[in-house]
Amino acid sequence: MSVRKATAQWNGTLKAGNGKMKFSNYEGPFTFKSRFEEGAGTNPEELVGAAHAGCYSMFLSALISEEGLKPEIETTAKVHLNSDAIGPVVNKIELDCKVKCAGLSKEKFAELAQISKEKCPISRLLSSAEIVLNASLE
Repeated sequence: MSVRKATAQWNGTLKAGNGKMKFSNYEGPFTFKSRFEEGAGTNPEELVGAAHAGCYSMFLSALISEEGLKPEIETTAKVHLNSDAIGPVVNKIELDCKVKCAGLSKEKFAELAQISKEKCPISRLLSSAEIVLNASLE
């Protein structure tokens, strides 16, 4: 299988410092404010959300495609960064998925959506967090 690479650089203290994350054709800044407040830039949780939404969508597409159908899928991931006794922790991820697919029954869709939630590689990686799925067939 494949091995993917990403790089992060951080300069300075936690609150006053800044950094950048880079992978493939993306390079973006991140700061304390972009991670823990509402500052400009990205943060690790957004990137985890993008990875999870992409992985889930592809896995669900593969399952629906095995039924001989051609879906259109849009998934949004909301990654919750909270804290516990140890410190900051991602403890919940909400996947909101909308699918358009002629010929797919609501029952089959619900089954495949749940299988995708449980078995996509990023869901498996993030299984220590609660993963909530809200999937709709339009």
